[in-house]
Amino acid sequence: MALAPAYAAHRLTGAALATPSHTLELFLDYTCPFSAKLWRTLQTQVLPLLASKNVTVVFRHQVQPWHPASTLLHEASLAVERLNPQGFAAFTGALFDNQRDYFDEATVNLTRTEIYRKLADLAIGINAVDDRVAMLQLLDIQASETPENKGNAVTGDLKYHIKLARAQGIHVSPTVVFDGIRDDSVSSSWSLNQWGTWLEQKI
Repeated sequence: MALAPAYAAHRLTGAALATPSHTLELFLDYTCPFSAKLWRTLQTQVLPLLASKNVTVVFRHQVQPWHPASTLLHEASLAVERLNPQGFAAFTGALFDNQRDYFDEATVNLTRTEIYRKLADLAIGINAVDDRVAMLQLLDIQASETPENKGNAVTGDLKYHIKLARAQGIHVSPTVVFDGIRDDSVSSSWSLNQWGTWLEQKI
């Protein structure tokens, strides 16, 4: 699946390859513990394994709307990418590392605006962005005397990613797609050896 230039920071590897021969897409949700587990294995073990391979690894958004904060976390990552594409992967890691702070029970008494501010503070704290106000300008809903349900400045970006996942029939997180084909055999519990065996069959 092609990657729109506006979301180039979602490409985790392969940026320097002129003609990468394979694409590994990871559909992950920031509030999903299994997505966090897969992300950590990917970052610490799988990406180093792929360093010498012709494989482009792409992060894809798989929002789980039954967890209300999920949408807001994905919006925040898209805002970070708008402001500092180089900070996207680091912020993604921080969201997974701190995901319990955004679980249902942790956010039940917080407003949408309050959650946005927590997310902006997180982004500033890890230097993913250097302008808290600019990030909040992208996230905050602008008050209006006549409500029109316009969303915020990254709503269009989020819609793009939701449509992309729906077009591929993605329903759960994490989901792995290799060269355009969904492979439901991949597990977040896989060891590096299991990843290596799977990749040998694919590459």
